[in-house]
Amino acid sequence: MKRKKASGWIQQLIFVGPSTFFFILIMIIPFLLGLYYSFTNWNGVSEQVEWVGFDNFITIFTNDPKFRDAFWFTTRFTVLGVIFTNLLGFSLAYLLTKPLKTRNVLRTIFFMPNVIGGLLLGFIWQFIFVKGFAAIGNMTDIPFFTLPWLGTKGTAFWAIVIVFVWQTAGYLMVIYISSLNNVPKDILEAAEIDGASRGQVLRSIILPLVMPAVTVCLFLAISWSFKMFDLNLSLTKGGPFGSTESVAMNIYNEAFTNNRLGLGTAKAVIFFLVVAIITSLQVRFTKSKEVEA
Repeated sequence: MKRKKASGWIQQLIFVGPSTFFFILIMIIPFLLGLYYSFTNWNGVSEQVEWVGFDNFITIFTNDPKFRDAFWFTTRFTVLGVIFTNLLGFSLAYLLTKPLKTRNVLRTIFFMPNVIGGLLLGFIWQFIFVKGFAAIGNMTDIPFFTLPWLGTKGTAFWAIVIVFVWQTAGYLMVIYISSLNNVPKDILEAAEIDGASRGQVLRSIILPLVMPAVTVCLFLAISWSFKMFDLNLSLTKGGPFGSTESVAMNIYNEAFTNNRLGLGTAKAVIFFLVVAIITSLQVRFTKSKEVEA
């Protein structure tokens, strides 16, 4: 009996031990250090670390309008990004589960933007917005292409939303395709025999059965949009005049540009708590809507 227990512990140590060690080293320890530094005024360089308690958090809530503006921008961006990304991803998945001859090619094409890195993608779209759209606008005089896409507060916001949806919808499409393929065909055939329309089948049968995929896709889209940084940096750098600065960029600038790492980590802690609460509520709500076939 003792030998079996010892053998079990050795197996766990061999197979789970290395991953647990690196998880603690890479995730847990930096997280705890971040919590500690959020209560200090450390600049990230000096050896002296002064404990200031809750002063950083008080400063954030009472005397930091840029952080509030960044949070408001990120909230609006997240709402629109999550809605449009999931709608487009599900629509593409619904279309590409039909018996189309080119559906495999189209799946690859729609997924490809997700493979491109965010910084590179942002610079590509920066060229498109500034040079490509301007050239098309000069030739066609279509107002959509003549807009200053990265030059004003409103158009820059929508430019980031467009690029984000274009990049991430393909990934969600793959998840939705997998879920749609698992919908029992006999249920769909029975609904068609009973005279249900396509809209009724989609609303009353398909959507309830793919709710597990909706849970995952909403969670991914919320976390991606809240943490969006690379597109923000490469497209607008938070401009014009800080109107498109996301929370992630605000934290980065505070910690590494202004050299106030203590205040930056305090913002990161607040940001982590907000995202954790929102995603937890989202998962609990969508889980309650799931049904079994």
